[in-house]
Amino acid sequence: MPVENRIIKVLKRNRALVSFDEVRIRNAILRAAESIGGFRQDYCPDINGRIFDACGTEESVAAFLAEAVVVCLNANPHHLISNFPPPIELIQDEVLHALRSYGFQNTADAYACYRWGRHWLREGALRPDQFAGNGFPTERMADSLAWNRARGCDTVAGLNEIVRSGRLKALVDDSIARYESALDEAAQAFVARLNAGDRIRMLWVSGPSSSGKTTTTVKLTQRLQRHGLRFLMLNLDDYFWSLIEHPTDWINDRNFETPEALDIQMLNHHLKELLDGRAIQKPVYSFKEGRRIGTKTVRLEPDQVLLLDCLHGFYPPISEGLDTSTQFRLYIETLNMVHEGDGSSQRLTRFTDLRLIRRILRDAKHRNHSPLLTLLHWHYVRAGELFSIIPLRGLADCFINGGSAFDLAVLKPFYEGAASHLPKSEDVAAYPGFLDARIRYERIRPLLQSVTGISLAEVASSELIPSDAVIREFIGGSTIKIPHNE
Repeated sequence: MPVENRIIKVLKRNRALVSFDEVRIRNAILRAAESIGGFRQDYCPDINGRIFDACGTEESVAAFLAEAVVVCLNANPHHLISNFPPPIELIQDEVLHALRSYGFQNTADAYACYRWGRHWLREGALRPDQFAGNGFPTERMADSLAWNRARGCDTVAGLNEIVRSGRLKALVDDSIARYESALDEAAQAFVARLNAGDRIRMLWVSGPSSSGKTTTTVKLTQRLQRHGLRFLMLNLDDYFWSLIEHPTDWINDRNFETPEALDIQMLNHHLKELLDGRAIQKPVYSFKEGRRIGTKTVRLEPDQVLLLDCLHGFYPPISEGLDTSTQFRLYIETLNMVHEGDGSSQRLTRFTDLRLIRRILRDAKHRNHSPLLTLLHWHYVRAGELFSIIPLRGLADCFINGGSAFDLAVLKPFYEGAASHLPKSEDVAAYPGFLDARIRYERIRPLLQSVTGISLAEVASSELIPSDAVIREFIGGSTIKIPHNE
């Protein structure tokens, strides 16, 4: 059904006015959907099934969603005045609002990642060849999928058969050997830049939540220390603003997932001071009290490299004014390329879902956070990733895959039985306004149910899963010190 539109103009970023064209909105939504394999990647019968039934074609779905954007824009009376047309950024906000409101979560993520990638291109933070598009590293995904297929674990059904037949040990060993080889290559790339004349003073390890940054940071620095390098770790959590400066939402949750949760101006100033050889008074943050409780004198010695393990390590304002030749950036993501079920649906399990499953477990075991609260908080996590993490991965000098095909089988025993860490259906249903949480829950619950897991005794065995494996950041038993888990 056509909707009435009374908006005539759009305010561009350069302040010029151009004619409003609903077709451009429809085409942008359609391109985002096509980039992930179509709107069917977002099909949820109980949430948006009626839209698919009524629209029929991809073009019709895109037109429906574009009309929803027009309705939202027309709801603001200011936009009906010729001198107050909607700016392009607001229109993009409304596109995301419409997509997420109707349950088109994956399309919204692709749109958001592309949007912010274009933003960083305009800002000059990225070169065109570093643009991440919709956020999916297709070549790396294809390589990882081929590796899994060669071992029969490219589907959940295949993984289950490996577990049932007692062949998981070989898969674990192969996966960890591949991960360790990638770390060797990263260390070699670091040393190669030094040998080429770059005086690297900063090592950034960045990537989205629960991708395995801490274990990777420790293992990489151990390799580099064998080359005679010395490191000074700067804990960026100490740069959080006090809780009083973090407003809460209606369920008393705070958004610590945005880079603006950190005092970026102070951090950037301190980085410059350290690289210039001057001491800083680094803040000391108490999470128990939710505020800074003091300072500590820190100085970077001339032969030391500053080590920074940070979600938003590639965020341009943090390193603004710093010579890029003095920085080495490593990016980590969980490319668990496993198809759902027997693979007939051609739908891959989501990277974000594996990381969410990891984080629910970690938060429950090590941070005393309930699984439900982690699930309800995840929309903040995802928004931060799509703004200042994933679109900037093209800045990385090296890429590490922190996910493995065997992860689901190892995580499964924590999500079954009376002690399951999966939130209860009735608890999720009590928050009907959190559609993002409901969609993710309705995806990870059947995924976990479809997985054949190992036993808790096998999880505890370092003979099966080495005590320094990435997955132990989440299941416990790691011999690597995980500061945030203590």
